[in-house]
Amino acid sequence: MRWWGWGDPGHRSDPPAHALAWLEGELGALDAGRRPPALEDVRLGDPALEAGARRALEATVGAEHVRDDREARVLHAAGKSYPDLVRQRAGDALGAPDAVVEPGTHDEVRAVLAACAQAGVAVVPFGGGTSVVGGVEPLRGGHAAVIALDLGRMDRLVGLDARSRTALLEPGLRGPEVERALAPHGFTLGHFPQSFEYATVGGFVATRSAGQASTGYGRIDELVLGLRMAAPAGDIDLPPLPATAAGPGLRETLVGSEGVLGVLTQVALRVAPLPQERRYEAWVLPSFAAGAEAFRELEQSGAAPHVARLSDERETQMNLALAGAGGAKGRVLAAYLRARRVAGGCLAILGWEGTEVAVRARRAETTAVLRRHGAASLGASPGRSWERGRFHAPYLRDDLLDRGVLVETLETAAQWSDLERVHEAVGAALRRHCPVVACHISHLYASGASLYFTFLARQEPGAELEQWRRIKTDACEAIAASGATITHHHAVGRDHAPWMHAEVGDTGVAALRALKRELDPAGILNPGKLLP
Repeated sequence: MRWWGWGDPGHRSDPPAHALAWLEGELGALDAGRRPPALEDVRLGDPALEAGARRALEATVGAEHVRDDREARVLHAAGKSYPDLVRQRAGDALGAPDAVVEPGTHDEVRAVLAACAQAGVAVVPFGGGTSVVGGVEPLRGGHAAVIALDLGRMDRLVGLDARSRTALLEPGLRGPEVERALAPHGFTLGHFPQSFEYATVGGFVATRSAGQASTGYGRIDELVLGLRMAAPAGDIDLPPLPATAAGPGLRETLVGSEGVLGVLTQVALRVAPLPQERRYEAWVLPSFAAGAEAFRELEQSGAAPHVARLSDERETQMNLALAGAGGAKGRVLAAYLRARRVAGGCLAILGWEGTEVAVRARRAETTAVLRRHGAASLGASPGRSWERGRFHAPYLRDDLLDRGVLVETLETAAQWSDLERVHEAVGAALRRHCPVVACHISHLYASGASLYFTFLARQEPGAELEQWRRIKTDACEAIAASGATITHHHAVGRDHAPWMHAEVGDTGVAALRALKRELDPAGILNPGKLLP
């Protein structure tokens, strides 16, 4: 993983000339291309971990698994949020952890927590480092030192109950590793967030993530059947169960706890048979309102596909421009849509997975609903193109940051009856600051859907973080005022914590604080996250 950006250091993502031309038309002249500093030039403070605490950690996990070299500390100094990347690209890693500790077992995690609680050292659990809300920023929370607890060594498929379709997984397994481990047994987790290539099982569960096919397979919180967690106050073991009436749902409380209440060391997840067929297609609907109504009917009638993404008019325009669908291509597409009486329109990506028979039957159900709402098919080719590039958008963000562009996303979810109002309110808040504001629906529920916004503007040199904070605050205030959730799948982290009072109320926040005090009396776990 690049310390200053996303993913494979060898991956190139230079936008084509037509994409840059469109962006300059929207934003003005772009920078020629800034580059981040060399690793050796990054500003890094001296490690503050006391000798006694370091000896205790080395005795627990081995000296080779307590690292304070420059590369380890910088790689664990931030996640992948916009503020994280702005600071990293400016060569600022002064807030890096004082050490990176790599436990290999549940017992080692417990011993690390005990040593840190005794020494007053903050602990930030670290999986793939892909948080986009400041969730792994190594804040000290009043403690003298902080470590990143890297769970990458805990990367096994512990067991598989094929009859019950339940897999027991360690938290350090990355998305592709999960699929490679399950595939020989004929199963898939079916969880494919945009961070799939680098995010981990522990990160999925700790942040309540939602994969791109969650409408078919379910969000990660729907897949968690049991878990094991190490907390400073003791262990919590919840066995995998299909359902239980044994009091309030502790499992539900710990899923999404973001390393604030404890450290996940094992998770039991529901898995599904490997699909025989995957089919992705693109459609165009007459408007965002018409498309949302079609998607509502699909979900509530049980005909929704596994993947269901609907871009609004602005995002459709942006996607077509970046893909080069101007000129002759654009004229051909416009003529095709006019022949089908579709004016303007919004792009939808739909995907079905399963047996050949099931895919064919579900697709027929979906198609019937879409046509009743005035949709026109663009065929499988654009769908396959989306599938090939589904994990590449973060690389494009890196390139735009090189060119002086503020590029950021945020997401929410609302009831169907409120969706149009939320879409307009949040869009209006963002448009006060940004020339380009785009949105899509990407996860469907019987009662509502998610809205995922992308927004672009020219950076304000020297005030990049202040600019971002103004935009983020206005958008989050609009979300809270409209009664939508402050986050659908990016989690709370540091960035959304100020709005937790609006999300769960003052009494709800107090209850979470009480649980925090019970499980983490010394307050060492992931300070500054989740709780305002």
